Amino acid sequence: VRGKFRSEGTFEFMRPYKPNKKSPSETDESSDTYDTIEWLLKNLRHHNGKIGMWGISYPGYQVAMGIIDAHPALVAASPQAPMADVFVGDDFHHNGAFFLAHAFGFLAMTAPSQTDSASSIQRPPRFNYGTPDGYRFFMELGPIANANRRYMKNEVPIWNEFMEHGTYDRYWQERNVIPHLKKIKPAVLTVGGWFDAEDPYGASHIYAKIEKENPGITNMIVFGPWHHGGWARIDGDTLGHIRFGSKTSLWYREHVELPFFNYYLKGKGDLKIPETWAFATGRNEWMSYDQWPPKEAIERKLYLRESGKLSFDAPTRKPDSGFDEFVSDPAKPVPFTAQTTTSMGHLFMVEDQRFAATRPDVLVYEGDELEKDVTIAGPISVELYASTSGTDCDWIAKLIDVYPGNAPDNNPNPSGIRMGHFQMMVGGEVIRSKFRNSLQKPEPMIPGKPTKIVFTIPDKHHTFLAGHRIMVQVQSTWFPLVDRNPGKFLDIYAAKEGDFTKTIQRVYRSPNRASHLELLVIEP
Repeated sequence: VRGKFRSEGTFEFMRPYKPNKKSPSETDESSDTYDTIEWLLKNLRHHNGKIGMWGISYPGYQVAMGIIDAHPALVAASPQAPMADVFVGDDFHHNGAFFLAHAFGFLAMTAPSQTDSASSIQRPPRFNYGTPDGYRFFMELGPIANANRRYMKNEVPIWNEFMEHGTYDRYWQERNVIPHLKKIKPAVLTVGGWFDAEDPYGASHIYAKIEKENPGITNMIVFGPWHHGGWARIDGDTLGHIRFGSKTSLWYREHVELPFFNYYLKGKGDLKIPETWAFATGRNEWMSYDQWPPKEAIERKLYLRESGKLSFDAPTRKPDSGFDEFVSDPAKPVPFTAQTTTSMGHLFMVEDQRFAATRPDVLVYEGDELEKDVTIAGPISVELYASTSGTDCDWIAKLIDVYPGNAPDNNPNPSGIRMGHFQMMVGGEVIRSKFRNSLQKPEPMIPGKPTKIVFTIPDKHHTFLAGHRIMVQVQSTWFPLVDRNPGKFLDIYAAKEGDFTKTIQRVYRSPNRASHLELLVIEP
């Protein structure tokens, strides 16, 4: 990428697409890809004139950009865990909420390289937190504005850019690759992980946009039980304490990735890959579909009910004032993990949530023991009717698979974790209330007023097995994965210590304010 290591030019974070490239200054990842391919064709020997391209994360974004205005020799491309829209749902923000631990860890170590990136040939060292305890580090950091004063010291331009663009303004919109995925000619194989903590949004939305705008081209997607880029790094048979029954990464590389590139680059084999390969966690099977989400999936609403119950049956009790409440205290936010860590990591994506379920500032709703399997496939819509005593707050919803009490422990089990009533997080997501109607024009909450809050947990394909239970947890802090919300409508990046205050949060569950999750269910 331009401006990093020994490459020439100036680095620009997710350099925006430029449709009219009339001068050398009007370059982007699309034109740089085109020029690179042209150079390769002219300067390498013994090639057949066909080019393939793949990359994970930021390089996944570069692949997505590379297929726009593509060089004719680029015949096959695979954007994998691609960054696509980093204010809406990738890497550094989700629905406007700032992913503090990830953004800080990613950018704090870049300060030395920003001043002399063209000559640097080694990655900078990781930031030294001075402690393994990230929760403590970020609590002691205080308001986000302290990060620049104490650590960045204006040596990390990207951090400053993030702090200056607290809404979905032109800066972020220009860095969204999805609107430009038109007139795509190469065959595309997009790859995503069900437990990708960094870029869960890009894969499904890039696939969907290419499918919509480019009828007739080869456009496929693969989802597996992987963390960020796990299909290229690990065997894929385990993640944390969860077992998947087979080496899913090896299967993907042998049966999907290699045949894809062999077919398009070398004309080898007969490509028999369905449009969608999706590993179903829980039942631990690869499933094939001719589209994603599967057309056979039907919508079912899962309601938050009285007395901590969860049910596919809508509430019928009156009066309309039925709600559950808790106090959210930014001085004691709910941790996102029970582990001692300074990084976002990836194991929290399937972590046992019992540590959170016991907190008074986490609402827990649990269904009855399932009499038959329930398989979900696709995005999970969250519709909360909620209020706060403040003028802003965050809402986090987590969908959880609760194992039976007699579930066997893993063998071997060096950590000693007991799997009986294990609460596996299947998926979770956050929204910042002020962005509930628009990411571009934030609006304050009206204190105490029940308000409709809608957001989406990224795509999942999971079977809740018979004998298990489905659980939903709702909370307002997820720290330090997500920065603290002061509870007030203001620019959080400029907030002061005195701005942070306790708020009373309510989630409503009456017939006309029926908070629920909408699942896409595949009936047996």
